[in-house]
Order: sequence, then structure tokens, then C-alpha cells
Amino acid sequence: MSYPKIAIIYLSFHSEPDLGEAVAAFKKITYPKDRLELIIVDNPHPEFGSSVRFIEETVLPLSGVVLPHVTILPQKTNLGFSGGNNAGMKWALEHSFDYIFLHNSDGFLAGGAMESLVNVLEQDKTIGAAQALLLLYPETDLVNSAGNSYHYLGIGYCGNFRVPQSQLNIAAVSETGYLSGAAVMLRASLLKAHGLWDDDFFLYHEDIEYSLRLKSLGYKIVVAREAIFFHKYNFSRNKQKFYYIERNRLGVIFMYYKLPTILLLLPAGIFWELGMLWFAVRQGWLLAKLKSYLYWLNPRTVAHWYKKRLQRQANRTISDRRLLAAAVSTISFPERSINSPLLRYIANPILFVYWKIVRLILWW
Repeated sequence: MSYPKIAIIYLSFHSEPDLGEAVAAFKKITYPKDRLELIIVDNPHPEFGSSVRFIEETVLPLSGVVLPHVTILPQKTNLGFSGGNNAGMKWALEHSFDYIFLHNSDGFLAGGAMESLVNVLEQDKTIGAAQALLLLYPETDLVNSAGNSYHYLGIGYCGNFRVPQSQLNIAAVSETGYLSGAAVMLRASLLKAHGLWDDDFFLYHEDIEYSLRLKSLGYKIVVAREAIFFHKYNFSRNKQKFYYIERNRLGVIFMYYKLPTILLLLPAGIFWELGMLWFAVRQGWLLAKLKSYLYWLNPRTVAHWYKKRLQRQANRTISDRRLLAAAVSTISFPERSINSPLLRYIANPILFVYWKIVRLILWW
């Protein structure tokens, strides 16, 4: 068997608490280590600073011995999730790797995961990227994400969250709404042809954007059930995260939806915005929400994103109806404070009925 070359990008951001478990898993990896490269991209933390010295002392001595060869890419400033991963992707593309695996810092691989992901992609060239099945850690019998759910208003959340793995009812290779960037295998050829992840997103929704990019080009995105990644998932939000989530979901819609779709969804979008304003007031995050609006009211911002919209629309090969075929009509978050009775009993029923009507109209 010919083993494709894989670059594993471990994005470090104060990685000291988590790197040891990832390294222990890398030691046990069954994929030929001479066909792997472990690229550790270090984004300096605003409080704890750089982790480079720690990585050099604890990981570098194992490079090419019990670990794959290790390359460290220190960053001078925090490039965010998309920018940090892009630094690793650029290195991997320059060194002619076939696949690139994005590895969250707060998780680790099960043995055989690389083989499972590569086999899925090698056997079906219409698959653009494949996500591992994410299990919670230390609750390893529960699912973190079996592929993520994408709501038609640009909102994303974990699919099958906390479902027991023994009760998970998905195919060995299952198409999904969007891929989690926590543990996903990407084709280097598609990154070369259609660009890296979008730096402008910085944090959150960059995985939604890339998933829709692949879908718009006619590629499938899937979850490989037999490829396991253990994730110390901690669902938490703060003002900064809330700002990026709210800002970036509007960017996804602006880039990928055709104008008639945007207009058709506008009433539902306004309804949701009113709800999010109420939520922001309750959480004390109103300024962050208003900041996300100010971002989009800047003419330079709109002009910059409009150029990207033109490119995405020019390259797409499928209709909006097909692009949104897997979109869900209701919203469910892991955090109880967000899953309020208002969401369950008012917002979700309205959004559900509205999407049913839109699907009858959406033929373009």
C-alpha cells in the first residue's frame, strides 16, 4: 500500500495543559510515522505568552524517534484559529503533502484514525474533506460531534451532542451539515486550487465557511465514523467569542447565498436578530453585539467581503437549494442558558415553519 503524506497541524495556544495527552497519542499512532509531519503552530497567548520553549523542551527531543518529525512554527502575534492553521497549511503545501489534518489543541487521536480518514478520501474523490467522530473526554462513551448541524440563518452547533456512541445511528461515511475544525482531514489539492481557510474569520465559523465552499463546488463533506478523536470539549462564550460568532455568521450568508435567498430569509433573520439583541442585553454583551453591526456598517468592510462574494459566486457549481439541502430548521445549543423556553417554544417553532415555506419557494 502506498501511504499518502499527511501533515498534522496542532494549533498551540497555551498548550501546556493539553499537549502531553496529544503527544502520548502521537506515540501510539499506527500510520507510518515517516509519512507524517507534526506541525506545531504556536499562537502566543495574551496572558501566558508563547509556548515555544515548553514545546522545544518536551516535544522536540522526541521528533523522529517516537513521534513523527516535528516542525515548530512560532507566530509573533495571535493569528486566531483560521490564521494559525493557515500558517501550518502554507508550510505543508510548500512541502508537497497530500493531506492536511487539523488537530485541536485540547484533544487527541485514537490509533488508526489516520488510516480511516485517508481510506475514506482515497476511495471517493468527490469527498472534499472528512471529519473524525469526536467523542467527549473523559466521558468517552458520549459523542461530542458526529458532524455539525448548520441552520439556514448561519448558525452552527454540534450534531448528536452527548448521544451515547453505542446509540449513534449514522453510516460509516455520513454526509453532514458542516465539518468541525477540531479534527478534520483536508485535501491539499483543493486547498491549492480554491484557497486556504479565510483569515478574516479569525475565530468561529471558519469551518462553516470552508464546508460551504466545498459544497458550493460540488464536493461532499463527511464524517468518518471509525476515525476517533477525543475532545476535552468546553462550551463557553464570552463577549469576544459572541462578537465573532455574530459577526461571522453574517459573513457566511453574505458570501454564499444568492440575493433572492437573502431577501427571502430576511424576515426570519430580523426575527432572530431581535432575539439575539434581547439575549445580548441579558448576558451583558450588548456592546459586543452592536460592535458586530458596526463592523458590517463600514463601507470598506462591505467592499472587501463583496469581492470575496463575487469570487465564491463565480466558482460555485450548485444551486442554493442544493447548497442548503442539509440545513436544519431549529436550533439547539449545549449551553442551557441559551436553550431557554423562548428558544424552544417560540423561536424554534417559528423558524421551523418559516423554513418549510422557504423550501417550497427555493428553486434557484
